[in-house]
Amino acid sequence: MTASFATGSSDPTVQPVPASVVAQVDAADTTLHNPKRAVISLGANLGNRLETLQGAIDALEDTPGVRIKAVSPVYETEPWGVEPGSQPSYFNAVVVLKTTLPPSSLLERAHAVEEAFHRVRDERWGARTLDVDIVAYADVIDDDPHLTLPHPRAHERAFVLAPWHDMEPEAQLPGHGAVAALLDAVTREGVTARKDLELHLPE
Repeated sequence: MTASFATGSSDPTVQPVPASVVAQVDAADTTLHNPKRAVISLGANLGNRLETLQGAIDALEDTPGVRIKAVSPVYETEPWGVEPGSQPSYFNAVVVLKTTLPPSSLLERAHAVEEAFHRVRDERWGARTLDVDIVAYADVIDDDPHLTLPHPRAHERAFVLAPWHDMEPEAQLPGHGAVAALLDAVTREGVTARKDLELHLPE
């Protein structure tokens, strides 16, 4: 808020904003400066998968300090690490967002969104209603076991790279290089674009 708002207006019906309020607004607004770019992957293979992915996008958008900027096409993916046919296939997508949250807080929000859709963490590679992963956060490279950035397996997963590349052909994965080149180096077997399905930016 600029000082001109605090000194009144030429319209006599408009009351000037007290300087103390101006100071409070300016202090709060500092949290909105310099938002960071983050890439989030979404996956679901239980329940109404498309509805769940859209619900996750809307929930992320409802997070203070988060704004969804782009949503990828939907891909259908055979589950990893399990016997073929033992689980339903996944719907996967990637979103790009701007956020003022630090990575740890964004991770907490991602877990909260998963829990809202009844994610259960019983077993590795288990079926799940929703998976929300931070793929990349700005240019951060960090091997913290609580939150490794970028995601330690994103560079080898076509179900992350393909939708991301569709959305941002020139994208770069920090520490690994161009998404296009990474996608060329992995197999797309079992990863299929679902051109009949669509996710939307939150209104």
